[in-house]
Amino acid sequence: MTRKLNLGSGSDIKKGYINLDIFKVEGVDVVHDLSIYPYPFEDNYFEEIIAIHILEHLPDTVQTLKELWRIAKPEAKIIIRVPYWNSIDSITDPTHLKLFNEYSFDFFDPRKKHFKNRSYYNYPQYRIDKITYFIYLGRYIGYRKINSKLLKHILGSLAHIWGNVIRVLEFELRKIG
Repeated sequence: MTRKLNLGSGSDIKKGYINLDIFKVEGVDVVHDLSIYPYPFEDNYFEEIIAIHILEHLPDTVQTLKELWRIAKPEAKIIIRVPYWNSIDSITDPTHLKLFNEYSFDFFDPRKKHFKNRSYYNYPQYRIDKITYFIYLGRYIGYRKINSKLLKHILGSLAHIWGNVIRVLEFELRKIG
């Protein structure tokens, strides 16, 4: 049986997952405050963890990633979705504590130069397998995923100049070790 965790599920209950949230709403299996460590799971337990719009609400990104690393099996897939740092999705919610861009998780990937420059830190190690950009095309079309390398390069360049070009980022990480 595959063990999967839907971290901070809220009302987005997923079948086949353990749904965890701070509030006991219908479908939530485990009630826990994610800013309190350790999480109520044993080491190397999950093969997949999804955290959709959760990390921006938590006060300690590094400690959260250490905890996810602890409860994930080796090579487990971790999907993290966060608002882009200068998008309306990020800056209009007063409960957001952290900002993220396409380089925010480089410090956890030993293949990246940001990690190598700070390898003396005791960071958990993840491999960044994929980064997806989400753009917003209006209320009738909604959000669209961008995976094209060329489009991501263009949008990333524009997003550093103008806000709200990229609205959301999704990282697919793999636990190393």
